[in-house]
Amino acid sequence: MRFLHTGDLHIGKTVNDFSMLEDQKYILGQIINIVKKEKAEAVVIAGDIYDRAIPPAEAVTLLNDFLTQMVKLEVPVLLISGNHDSPERVGFAAEILQDKGIYIAGVYKDALKKVTFRDAYGEITFVLLPFIKPALVGARTSGEAVEKLLTAEEDKGDIRRILVTHFFVTNKDREPELSDAETTIHVGGLDNVEASLLEGFDYVALGHIHKAQKIGEEQVYYAGAPLSYSFSEAGQRKTVNLVEIREKGELSIEQISLSPLHEMRKIRGRMEELMADEVVEAADRFDYIQAQLTDQDELIDPIGTLRCVYPNIMQVVLMKNADGASAEYESKAPEKRKSIPELFAGFYQVIRNEEPDEERMAIIEETAKETEGEERI
Repeated sequence: MRFLHTGDLHIGKTVNDFSMLEDQKYILGQIINIVKKEKAEAVVIAGDIYDRAIPPAEAVTLLNDFLTQMVKLEVPVLLISGNHDSPERVGFAAEILQDKGIYIAGVYKDALKKVTFRDAYGEITFVLLPFIKPALVGARTSGEAVEKLLTAEEDKGDIRRILVTHFFVTNKDREPELSDAETTIHVGGLDNVEASLLEGFDYVALGHIHKAQKIGEEQVYYAGAPLSYSFSEAGQRKTVNLVEIREKGELSIEQISLSPLHEMRKIRGRMEELMADEVVEAADRFDYIQAQLTDQDELIDPIGTLRCVYPNIMQVVLMKNADGASAEYESKAPEKRKSIPELFAGFYQVIRNEEPDEERMAIIEETAKETEGEERI
């Protein structure tokens, strides 16, 4: 059986006040063409279908159009809700759509949804585990929740099984590579799921992280987002995974490149240089641009000026005193990785000029645990 694995569509997302809907329509059209060309027999979408719990009407229409095309091609789609999604909205009409080959796991309902197909080698079962908060299954951490749910799954040995899920999966505490678009705050590892908990599956189709990557030694993969959603992803190759599973243990994975409607690109230099014809014409001027300006003189409306030649410019970074400015700009990403108690302690120190006492810290740590799972990527 051959199937495509993707995820983190974030339909309806806005980046720097630019709607990404046309870009998403364009990339979903590419995925449809890949399905046709590669004769894929199913499409897996591993969560974060929409960018927010209540998606705009245009986002719902775009997903409807994509699923309609899949139904016309008679290619099943298996999708789960992610942490950005409203499980109830994603799961709307799931039972009805199943008859059309659209298999949705939105809300977790006491048992994991399973979809079984047959090919020349026998049965192949897809196990759909949507993003859930640990408390929903009486667990304290995401790892405990996943372990509890998968322990109940019966491994029939020779039956090929594919897991589709949406969590922050680590390998022996080694975290996946993140981008600036992923603003997770980790609370003592409460949202981590160790890759070893996912053993026993022939392939694990992950969503949640925007860079395509393998996790650990087993066949555990993030397909990544099909589009770049931050300038930290500029130049990053976006792909979908084409997975072919034959006999049990016989698996091949091919990353197929996607080409966006507009690249996310960084340019750097003086205003005069960046406005020069040879620079503008060196690439697509309609790309999404971050311009790093090295001019030392004051500039009047630099983004408005650059927009005359780069209509889709998103950001201007003034690089005066470049060393200091660059250091401050780059330091923002690591700051996001601090835990909630660490952030509170730093804030308290600034406001009160003293460290918080143990009682206050205990309250913050307990509150952080209770709210774990509510962060957005």
